[in-house]
Amino acid sequence: MARQISRRLLIGATAAALPLPGLLCARGDAPEFEMKMGNDNPMSHPNTIRQQEAVDRILKETNGRVKISVFPNNQLGGDTDMLSQLRSGALEFMTLSGLILSTFTPLSSIYGIGYAFPDYKKVWAAVDGDLGAMIRASIDKAGLYGFEKIWDNGFRQISSSTHPIRTPDDLKGYKIRVPVSPLWTSMFEAFGAAPASINFNEVYSALQTKIVEGQENPLVNIETAKLYEVQKYISMTRHMWDGFIMLGNGRNWRSLPADVKAVISKNLNGSAEDQRNDYANSDGTMHALLEKQGMVFNEPDPEAFRQVLITAGFYDKWKEKYGAEAWAVLEKYTGKIGS
Repeated sequence: MARQISRRLLIGATAAALPLPGLLCARGDAPEFEMKMGNDNPMSHPNTIRQQEAVDRILKETNGRVKISVFPNNQLGGDTDMLSQLRSGALEFMTLSGLILSTFTPLSSIYGIGYAFPDYKKVWAAVDGDLGAMIRASIDKAGLYGFEKIWDNGFRQISSSTHPIRTPDDLKGYKIRVPVSPLWTSMFEAFGAAPASINFNEVYSALQTKIVEGQENPLVNIETAKLYEVQKYISMTRHMWDGFIMLGNGRNWRSLPADVKAVISKNLNGSAEDQRNDYANSDGTMHALLEKQGMVFNEPDPEAFRQVLITAGFYDKWKEKYGAEAWAVLEKYTGKIGS
């Protein structure tokens, strides 16, 4: 049974507990391979903690040959900036939502279709199975490298500073931040909202200055990014599941010796499994922490939101965009979507 996420992994990590980039212990001779890994998560986030654990193991298991420094919390720029760096080779590794990656490889967002997955059992069967293989093939064709295990980014909920989202009507004209992704924008437009594409490193300020009324994220991200300071309500819409794909620069990855690639893959994929366990059953813990911060929760009926997407033609539109073959692979795991 997946263990419940621990308080230490979510809010107890500090700069003292987590080495800053470039401060991994020295091993005598200079490393043969020095590389960088970026993410958009705070240092206290399970992603950053598990990535740091992985690169520490890689350094040890390669006897100091491979040193990967983790740069969390958008230190290297926002998601789109880091993706550009990854493509150019200025950055060797990063984790990125497949929905944001879809601006470069369109198929990578297919798992994020609204209300496609009812639970984690079907999510992991899909992304560890044929659906994940199909996504990785499209990433490889684009000159990047996608690791086998996708990291969890949770089922997403809507937060607001103005009013709770109880029904789809509450989204009409609603100014909501979404990541830079055509699928996210399309879904909230189907609800009649006014989505604004903003990178995660700018979300807090956008909410604080009222550029947008709300945003949507898993509870873990809402807590670790302290969005409770600028939001009042959380609606448990569970409107989509999202994951972080561990990406590598394709040219750099192909140039590494086979033994080095084996150690890196083993440890990054292993830490992805650890991070998935961190997220498992975490909503209850996060719910309690966020309530203590004054946030007010409600539980909308998901079927009402799904019916709006059907009526708006959202599913038909995206089935056509992905193609019947890819859609069939998705429905192999989800069952019939949009009817």
